[in-house]
Amino acid sequence: MPGWRSIVLTLMTLCLTACADRTAQETQAVVSEETSPQAEEAPTPEASPTAQPVGTPPERPPERPKGEIELPRVDPLEVEGNLSMAGSSTVFPLSRAISDRFIEYGYAGLIQLNSIGSGGGFELFCEEGTTDISNASRPIKDEEIQACGEIGRSPIEFRVGTDALAVVVNLGNRFATDVTKEELAALFTARKWSDVNPNWPDEDIERFVPGEDSGTFDFFVEEVLDEDASQLLNAPNTEFSEDDEYIKLSVETNSNAIGFMGYAYYAQDADKMKILSLEFIRPSAEAIEEGNYILSRPLLIYSDANIIRNKPQVGDFIAFFLNNVNQIIEEVGYFPSSPKALDESERKLLQAISGEEIEEFEEVEEFEEFEEAEFVEEFEG
Repeated sequence: MPGWRSIVLTLMTLCLTACADRTAQETQAVVSEETSPQAEEAPTPEASPTAQPVGTPPERPPERPKGEIELPRVDPLEVEGNLSMAGSSTVFPLSRAISDRFIEYGYAGLIQLNSIGSGGGFELFCEEGTTDISNASRPIKDEEIQACGEIGRSPIEFRVGTDALAVVVNLGNRFATDVTKEELAALFTARKWSDVNPNWPDEDIERFVPGEDSGTFDFFVEEVLDEDASQLLNAPNTEFSEDDEYIKLSVETNSNAIGFMGYAYYAQDADKMKILSLEFIRPSAEAIEEGNYILSRPLLIYSDANIIRNKPQVGDFIAFFLNNVNQIIEEVGYFPSSPKALDESERKLLQAISGEEIEEFEEVEEFEEFEEAEFVEEFEG
């Protein structure tokens, strides 16, 4: 889209001064969904909106408050070309919500959004080179960066939010409310509740956790079990599943159950499970932002400067993502990035588009992680 590219270059020469917002009449958008063959048994995500009524377009909400960096406002009506994304199922609901909004405001192309886990997303992005954007809930690994380099890609990381893992038990569990990190480790390795605390029932703990290929599994093992996955893999009465809905249902229906999942999945059914506090801290926006909740992790998307320059729609979509994400992220069930983190992501995007160095801000703290599921959605205008 030459117009928005010109604005970016003007911003560069004028030291990132503000450009005028553009307005445009919105048109009807249609969303279609498909499921990949390998995802037939995965939970079906909530259906995206279909056609928008013809007539007055929805009122556009204000974009996020401006920080040090200001991106031009993207008009989806003017964006042409298709794009593809794949990766973390943790990031999936957020990318899906942004895609819905992009279409709602007039984008007429096709967005293919595939939820296959962070590792699977990096495989498509770095080894096969078949996607434009990779969703991840952990930073990219050195070997994945190397694989990207072998096909001529240099991944750029954009921080778009923060997730927290929820540790949940059955509503009927009246004894477990707050646990220490040591007790949390024991809850996922010991046989009985009484092995963790002698005042708790002398009954077997029934564990329901994400599978070994899931980044949620990796993150929990790293943060709670000192990177020793064998402790969880060999724990008695433990069932592994890539299906977050199955984990939720198992915890809801089993009085001795415990499990963990991305906070957004817990938030969908918060009235059906009981979330545990960790070290006397429940996950909240304040606790996450201040780094007090021990099971926090980033929400990230990755792309490449050559992709962004050769496929302008990718840069447009990422700019739209960054400008709109903090308006809807809490509705999805996650926690917003700080203005500093978003400014850093916007700086990287402007630099990728222009090919010129932009003043760098203080490094933003990074978490580590990824997450997985298997379903595919296509959004079409």
